[in-house]
Amino acid sequence: MGLVHAHATSTESGDVAEAEAIDRAVGRHAAVTATKSMTGHMLGASGAVGALAALLALRDGVVPPILNLDAVDPRVDLDLVRGGAREGDWTASLANSFGFGGHNVSLVFTR
Repeated sequence: MGLVHAHATSTESGDVAEAEAIDRAVGRHAAVTATKSMTGHMLGASGAVGALAALLALRDGVVPPILNLDAVDPRVDLDLVRGGAREGDWTASLANSFGFGGHNVSLVFTR
């Protein structure tokens, strides 16, 4: 069972492209969350916070929801964590971080 911490900047083109990439890379079965909905965009620090959220979800078995996500683009067909934290027994997590100027990374953590 997998988990994805999406970069999710709340831009139509960026979020749809990332959702399509997640679907192709890991499928629709993974729970998808994003902490920028709680923290805002912290530029370079966003990647570290996303990685920590992905690691803590593996350790603690709980993932935070995506806040303020009222309308989902119909092109996004993923298991989005909404409405409240979700418990699970995840064995792997993927943390995406995409920065200005091509500073892009996706980290995979397992337990």
